[in-house]
Amino acid sequence: MKTTRSKKQGSGKPSRDKKSAKNKSDKNKSQFSKSSSRTAKSDTQTDSVALAPLSDMRPATLDKIEKAVRQLFAGSDVSDITMIQIAKAANVSLQTLYKYFGDKQTVLYTIMDLVLGRLAVRMMDHLQGIDSVEDRLRKTLWVCLDFVDTQPDAVMVLSKVSIARSHNIAIYNNKELLDAFLSVLEDGQKRGVLVDTVPLHILFDVFMGFISRLGIMHTIRQTNVPLNANFDALFSILWRSMSKPELAAS
Repeated sequence: MKTTRSKKQGSGKPSRDKKSAKNKSDKNKSQFSKSSSRTAKSDTQTDSVALAPLSDMRPATLDKIEKAVRQLFAGSDVSDITMIQIAKAANVSLQTLYKYFGDKQTVLYTIMDLVLGRLAVRMMDHLQGIDSVEDRLRKTLWVCLDFVDTQPDAVMVLSKVSIARSHNIAIYNNKELLDAFLSVLEDGQKRGVLVDTVPLHILFDVFMGFISRLGIMHTIRQTNVPLNANFDALFSILWRSMSKPELAAS
């Protein structure tokens, strides 16, 4: 009987102390499991950020992705476009998109950064060797309006980028480009050519607001006549709004 009881004790329910120890062990395992789960999630997030550099991508592939983005996002709301649609339109694998971009928003912002980067280079090239404030503003406006005339799809895509997310497009904060342009406006104020009764950033916003509104509405209306066909009249309007009254009237 003792042997039987001994066997029953050995095979029966654990004692209260053993049960407590087991519960504690299970709790520790549960906490460890949750911790491991969080760590795994963190590692996944870290991996998703470590994207392959675009320099590793074939130029032809990047070109196809850019064309797909411009085509898809110009005609639809951003929320309606999926990574699968982009991959199909570009004729690239979904794996390629995730490898180099990670998500849809990054695809959009990266491509638009490339587009605006080319515009910035062209703009700065055209400003070389021009001293007159009026002529520099004239050339800058011409380049921007030519961009609207020749790349309306890019204009439409940019119009759909939320202001709250514009910081995701690096060129919006490109110090070299902004400093180059702001220096033109600052020089104009110092020379007594441009309005100096408002801060420099407001003068900049007037110029950019003029271009932005013209570009978006011209593209939406699908006007057959290019904006630069009316360049002289448009520049006259802009110049009168930014130059000192005595100069604007002359």
